[in-house]
Amino acid sequence: MLEAKTNLSKLVDAVESGREREVIIARDSKPAARIVSLEARRPIRLGLAKGEFVVPDPDPELDADIARMFEESEIFPPGTSW
Repeated sequence: MLEAKTNLSKLVDAVESGREREVIIARDSKPAARIVSLEARRPIRLGLAKGEFVVPDPDPELDADIARMFEESEIFPPGTSW
């Protein structure tokens, strides 16, 4: 642990530069912590399903049916405002 404290900047540099994938820090010969690069995480891909399906135009008649189902359900008794 003392060696890790003394060389923390060097250990972080090694992970950031890619020379080391990760650094395990041990206390009493047992793993206690791991240093990994935050850049190693994959970015979230937006638009993954772009072009895979078509969103239909709104249907006022269907919207009214869905609203009626909510309004008449036991979950939302009459007089409940949401």
